[in-house]
Amino acid sequence: FVLDATRQVPGLLTTRQKTVGVRIPDNPIALAIVRELGHPLITTSANTSGDDPVNDPVEIEARFGKSIDMVVDGGVLMQDSSTVISLVDDRIEVLREGSGDISWIEQL
Repeated sequence: FVLDATRQVPGLLTTRQKTVGVRIPDNPIALAIVRELGHPLITTSANTSGDDPVNDPVEIEARFGKSIDMVVDGGVLMQDSSTVISLVDDRIEVLREGSGDISWIEQL
């Protein structure tokens, strides 16, 4: 989701448009980590700027091994893009349709 950023959101996490992106993963490992920590994670996709994201833990280790602390091997992740929905200015706009059911939007 893309949301309006409030003053409580650190500037490092916002865009020039004063918005912030929040990802809700459909991954049991990521959800378990967040649940155990008790707060969200601040993270990026596993890729170099301009390159496609890497979704195979073996390839992640090979490509980024010396610059990361740890790889959690949960198997190869799906390559489908996530759906991106903007809720900026109280409007609902699908910015990118990917995996995930968005039929609920029509009911709003």
